[in-house]
Amino acid sequence: MTPDADPVEADPDPHIVLGIIGDPGAAFSLARELADTDLHCELDQRLPGARWCVEVMEHRLVQPPATDAQIVKAARKTLLEKGWDVVICLTDLPLHVDQRPVVAHANPVRNVAIVSVPALGMGGRHRIRETIVRLLVRLIAGSAELHHSKGDGGRRSSRRLTVQRVRELGSDPADEAFLFTARVLTGNLTLISGMVAANQPWRLSLRLSRALTGAVAAGVFGLVTADIWRLADAFGLLRLAGTALASVCATVVTLIVGAELWEPMVARAVRKQVILFNIVTVITVLIGVTVLYVALYVLALGASFWFVMPQIWRDQVGHPATLRDYFELAWLISSLAMIGGALGAALESDDAVREAAYVQHPDDEDEIEKAA
Repeated sequence: MTPDADPVEADPDPHIVLGIIGDPGAAFSLARELADTDLHCELDQRLPGARWCVEVMEHRLVQPPATDAQIVKAARKTLLEKGWDVVICLTDLPLHVDQRPVVAHANPVRNVAIVSVPALGMGGRHRIRETIVRLLVRLIAGSAELHHSKGDGGRRSSRRLTVQRVRELGSDPADEAFLFTARVLTGNLTLISGMVAANQPWRLSLRLSRALTGAVAAGVFGLVTADIWRLADAFGLLRLAGTALASVCATVVTLIVGAELWEPMVARAVRKQVILFNIVTVITVLIGVTVLYVALYVLALGASFWFVMPQIWRDQVGHPATLRDYFELAWLISSLAMIGGALGAALESDDAVREAAYVQHPDDEDEIEKAA
């Protein structure tokens, strides 16, 4: 090769190595799906001229709460260690600028981009793929020639522009970081819903064996106790609703306080992130406990129809059992069962509650420090 030869043209098969780092859980699953299916075709179409090699890694780069600057720094270190050209980090952390949720953040100087998975909402594989492609186009395709070149000469031109631009990333201090943000209200609602959905709160009760055992035991006790039947008959709708609300709230508070799920306020830079963590924790636990309550109500209603005989009800309560009586009895029994569940939840270990409340949770600090 002559000294003046273009190294890009001299390489008959230039390639760009794109690394995707996904936080453990939903983020990594999405990264793996994208690498296996959609992403190669989209990049070949939007950024032609080079062979795209996508490598996926499962790793939590920083211990939350963390800023985007900390994530960029950790991702840059991984990029250098792996020998990648560009790195995309799919994180489950919420990021903000002012009051706006940050969907994506790119730093051309460091060849790093971040995508906040929950900011894209629930079930957004297509949206995440499109966001990644938009980031790479913005980072790499600095010229319209990439989209208008034709013929063999055009392919060589697009190849040169694509590969050369990747190799120039990080060498020009004039390249400024840029953000993709969402609207304040709808963006924050989408962010919260995405974070809650990632926790799969409807599965909370199934992961807490002691709480579930306590709830069932209290429900069985209420079903076979005549005094509970008389209380259900005398309470009325308002008192039954108050008892239900109190039992659900007691269980939620027991789980959050007992397992120390409430994040304390730390540095000002991540204060909004901590507030979001706490909001999402309350919503996650509340939905999980509500699902458990509904399940207990359905079970209590079926058991009431089966075990509480009309004649026995009349002998104990003093009047024939009506359909409303069975529904009210199931309501009170499920509320008492929730109180038993709260007592059982108090016996759960902190780790068990955290694993039940969060599908993906931070790695141990020691492991992150070791990786750093």
